[in-house]
Amino acid sequence: MSTDESVSTQVNAAFQASREVRPTAITGRETGVELLQSAFPAFVGRQVREAARLMQKSIDEGNFVFTTMSGAMTPAGLHRSCIVPLIERGCIDVLTTTGANLYHDAHRILGHRLREVAPDAGDTMLREARIIRIYDIGFPEDVLLKTDQLFGWLLNTEEFQHSMTTAEMHHRLGRRLYELEEKLGVDQHSLLATAWKYGVPIFVGAPQDGSIFLNVVKLRAVHGEALKFNLDIAADVYAMAAMQWLAQNEGQTSVWILGGGVPKNYTLQGEPTLGQILELEARGFDIDVQFCVDPVDNGALSSCPAGEGHTWGKVSAECVEFNSVYCHCDVTAVFPWLVHALFQAGASREPKRMYDRLPEALARLDVDVAERRGSLESSLQVSPSELGPEG
Repeated sequence: MSTDESVSTQVNAAFQASREVRPTAITGRETGVELLQSAFPAFVGRQVREAARLMQKSIDEGNFVFTTMSGAMTPAGLHRSCIVPLIERGCIDVLTTTGANLYHDAHRILGHRLREVAPDAGDTMLREARIIRIYDIGFPEDVLLKTDQLFGWLLNTEEFQHSMTTAEMHHRLGRRLYELEEKLGVDQHSLLATAWKYGVPIFVGAPQDGSIFLNVVKLRAVHGEALKFNLDIAADVYAMAAMQWLAQNEGQTSVWILGGGVPKNYTLQGEPTLGQILELEARGFDIDVQFCVDPVDNGALSSCPAGEGHTWGKVSAECVEFNSVYCHCDVTAVFPWLVHALFQAGASREPKRMYDRLPEALARLDVDVAERRGSLESSLQVSPSELGPEG
């Protein structure tokens, strides 16, 4: 048998062994898992089915789950329907999001209501009525002013008057909000409060791009140099890398990416920080599940799939081949279905409480970086003439 005939035989054998595209009729009696298995046969539907499989695998195999959430999804309530329940069931271990998601979540704590609006109703009229619009969600401008007062008051207290990471800032805010929410008797705790209760660190890669940090600007204007609050950005990046270094040395790691943007990159860059910058043997994430509407051919990081991430060392080679999927869809339209299926299958585990383990993670990374200190120092002494292409 020639080489071409041998390859053809192998390809045909693999093809014949693959899953048949033959969905069954929907009866209305299916569970979420059964529906995903029987009625999502191809195209984006198949991507969704694969995402469900990999999310389930992440939980079944005890992976450390790093989750990213971009944009302003809390006004739409994705945290109330999905993220908070996932944290409560121990399915999310580390979260990276935007300042907007944490800020807008606080509106409901104060009793304000966000309402549906028509996206083409007329923004000039909405502005005259002092109604803020986030596509098809609206709320009075006064909601922002009251929420600013809440965060300005909290950040002005003594416990925030020192240098810290975004993870520490959000942990402290979460504790204070949890206490407030208990007094107010809210129907569901906020994302910040829930993360504090279950020990989930929340990182924000661009804190200055959110309204919580805008209130720091107010504090600086009032207090000047007397203001001691400060975000240590280098310590923040190091803390994220430490979380990933601890996780991949203890087990398998997953990343669930809801939308693109800064949260996606901030989480994924933990691996280049470990391997490219700190010269450690980082392997990248073992499972990569992404939901994003962006096309993959315009060079935008938001849309880059696992394979492109692998060229940067962000995910492992095995992840690219067997354990990754890019769902080209709106996360708000798909993710609730997958969370429903996950819970219907019994997904629940003890929280890993990664924030509580942050000192341990930092200490471990400190030790391993110290062993590379000589090499790291020598890399800083290079002459510019040595930096060009070889040959």
